[in-house]
Amino acid sequence: QVQLVESGGGLVQTGGSLRLSCAAAGRTFNPYAMGWFRQAPGKERVFVAAISWRGDSTHYAESVKGRFTISRDRATNTVYLQMNSLKPEDTAVYYCAEDKAPYRTPVATTTNEYDYWGRGTQVTVSS
Repeated sequence: QVQLVESGGGLVQTGGSLRLSCAAAGRTFNPYAMGWFRQAPGKERVFVAAISWRGDSTHYAESVKGRFTISRDRATNTVYLQMNSLKPEDTAVYYCAEDKAPYRTPVATTTNEYDYWGRGTQVTVSS
């Protein structure tokens, strides 16, 4: 059983930065891509960023490209999302997720391609 636990959310002013972490437990070897999604109140959960199982390929939503960076530490089974130049429209609960399929390339960008999910961490950007 895989467990994902997000941390690092909080309240930040416009233009500020946050770094989210997602610790994955339950695997000694992880051949799965990892993704970050977010869900604002009253809206659908949407794709933010994903990273391949080896960490050599990434993909971003257009809305965060150039501001957010996804990375992973395979030694500690941790995935990160560095968020810079934050805007009020980035306010949401952020979730990390593990791809259903091992070794998938290119990385998956839809919610139904991921099966394990964390509980989420709230990010609030004040104007």
